[in-house]
Amino acid sequence: MPESAALSRTRLARLIAEGAVSRGGEVLGDAKTKVAEGDVIEVKVPEAEESHIGPEDIPLVVLYEDEDLIVVDKPAGMVVHPAPGTPGGTLVNALLHHFGGALSGVGGEKRPGIVHRIDKDTSGLLVVAKTDRAHHGLSGQFAAHTVQRSYRAVVWGVPDVGDPRLRGVRGVSVEKGATIKVTTQLARHKTDRQKQAVCFSGGRHAVTRATLLQSFGTPPVVALVECRLETGRTHQIRVHMAHAGHGLIGDPVYGGRRRVAKGALSDAGQEALAGFDRQALHAAELGFEHPGSGEILHFTSPLPDDMQALLSALAQ
Repeated sequence: MPESAALSRTRLARLIAEGAVSRGGEVLGDAKTKVAEGDVIEVKVPEAEESHIGPEDIPLVVLYEDEDLIVVDKPAGMVVHPAPGTPGGTLVNALLHHFGGALSGVGGEKRPGIVHRIDKDTSGLLVVAKTDRAHHGLSGQFAAHTVQRSYRAVVWGVPDVGDPRLRGVRGVSVEKGATIKVTTQLARHKTDRQKQAVCFSGGRHAVTRATLLQSFGTPPVVALVECRLETGRTHQIRVHMAHAGHGLIGDPVYGGRRRVAKGALSDAGQEALAGFDRQALHAAELGFEHPGSGEILHFTSPLPDDMQALLSALAQ
């Protein structure tokens, strides 16, 4: 198939099984069918079907949109894709309503192409494909780790490159620019299948770089950091920062709770920390090559109100 068709191997296998592929009028319904040089193979790609997911009138913050893709700023608390525990109220439901039938189809179905995700309680930027061509092109960039992604996180402690403790943590190293690099494998937790865990054999390769932006407290007890993803694994930043000893504020799974020394923060700061009820993580920057035009696109998103309020309280 020509690359311009943007049909994945999975989609082609499904088309073969559905009888959409033929040779000289003979339907080839078995993917193992032998072909010979000179054979002319016809593939009939049907019109995209309506999605089984229902559209829902949910407000969206749209930063960019064209015929191929859309970039949105997802609020915390919104799940990206429907699942058994969350059948509705998701970003996909909202996108289907927003598109109003303008989708050309992804994978044979009129649905948005989700090429990357952020957790329900993480806010920030997401790019979504509207066509097979865009889905194919964006997925390739994510697989090749060429997409620029930067997050802002508020963490316990201060990840300082001069901290000798960090140099003793396996998988943690220091780079120029006062950057901490965490390199491990990530895999499902052995006993809690909803969690991810650091490992050094098996699993999937994961690299996170963290740079200190601002510290809070006297002495400093909390910090705002920039986290840049080289890879994009499930819960990667949350797991890696916890592994380095700097779990995210408000993270109920990996963050843990720490006792802040009396007087280190103001009463307002202490209350803000205790009351922050989601992981303090925001997808702030997203850059990629447009899969159609080749133009380099770059987007930024300011910190949401709850994280801004947290930082303001911590600074008092």
